[in-house]
Amino acid sequence: MKRGVIRAVIVLAIISIVGIASTQVYWLKKAFDLNEDQFNRDVNTALYTVASKLFEISRTSPPEINPIEQLSTNYYVVTITNEIDAGILEYLLKTEFQKRNIQADFEYGIYDCNDDKMVYGNYVSFDQQPLNEEVQTSLPKWGKQQYYFGVYFPDKEFQIINRMEVWVFSTIVLFVVIIFFAYASFIILKQKRLSEIQKDFINNMTHEFKTPISTISVSSGVLKNPDILENPGRLMSYATIIQNESHRLKTQVDRVLQIATLDDEPIALKKEVFDIHSIIDQTLTTLSPKIEQLQGNVKSVFEASQNKIKADQLHFTNIIYNLLDNAIKYCGTEPPKIEILTKNINQSIIIQIKDYGIGIEKKEQQKIFSKFYRVPTGNVHNVKGFGLGLYYVNLMLKAHNGSIELSSDLDKGSLFTIYLPIDL
Repeated sequence: MKRGVIRAVIVLAIISIVGIASTQVYWLKKAFDLNEDQFNRDVNTALYTVASKLFEISRTSPPEINPIEQLSTNYYVVTITNEIDAGILEYLLKTEFQKRNIQADFEYGIYDCNDDKMVYGNYVSFDQQPLNEEVQTSLPKWGKQQYYFGVYFPDKEFQIINRMEVWVFSTIVLFVVIIFFAYASFIILKQKRLSEIQKDFINNMTHEFKTPISTISVSSGVLKNPDILENPGRLMSYATIIQNESHRLKTQVDRVLQIATLDDEPIALKKEVFDIHSIIDQTLTTLSPKIEQLQGNVKSVFEASQNKIKADQLHFTNIIYNLLDNAIKYCGTEPPKIEILTKNINQSIIIQIKDYGIGIEKKEQQKIFSKFYRVPTGNVHNVKGFGLGLYYVNLMLKAHNGSIELSSDLDKGSLFTIYLPIDL
């Protein structure tokens, strides 16, 4: 399936899920509001019944106006212009709430109307045993004064949510579906990306192997001609071509196998103390024929006074070689111009390799250290490789507790900065 089709499907699925989630949130809020209204009605009805019974007990007439007032979402006040028995009040409150399936714990307080001070309060939990006569008579009692009582539900929202079991369950299911969708989308895009990388790798490998194989095939065909024996110089030339191309194929295969081995097995480092400046000079000597052929220029500035490190010399040499080789390969149409700088910061050594080549776009810079990744160039294969060099560099630096950073601008060049601890 094409990448554009996958993206379109995922975008449509996201829009659908967002729509479903929005609808679920809307109806969940509606359900909460309806249950909250029902809770308030049940509480008001229960409190009105309690107030009526208190008026009956005191043999007084109830007021013409509603004695109940809701001051906040979870606080209610009931005016009783008569004596209040705390034991009877607590019993009635709990009984009436239970009748209306209000299982929320509550606090109540009795207030003196004259000075508006609370004279008694208690916290009632429905986990306790029902009140008996002894408990009721042990609570205080006030008479011949005007009082009112207030009821507060600290866990009102939790009680309302408990009444919404179906809605809560459906919301949790939807949330789980969204998580699985996000994970599935991530896996699909990742697999699609891996498929593209694999396809690019196969294309690059085919291109890399095709040229030397063709050269070997042509050269071996020439050697089969009996007349070649009469021209030893020509014979040696074609034999050398076959040898060089065979070595090139072997190097490419070894590079792929080396990365595969490093991925499958723990990296075994053979650490030793060596001078990094000497390694850089040796690598430049190895690459000098290629640099001279392209009429390039390399400037080395060794400012590091602590230039010895304890590391795997072979892998470190490969790190420097890969970075310099890339600087040469991606110089563009101009001769390669490379600058190398070393310096010390604290107990670390910094190695900077700067080129003035084609550079790398910002969106590609986070991907270039991935295995088999190469900056897309369409069907143009003017730069050879499998996309393993920088992956190997990053892998080896991490194994040495080091790191690498890239700063690059398109058509202006790249700067690779290596950080390595000095561990002698």
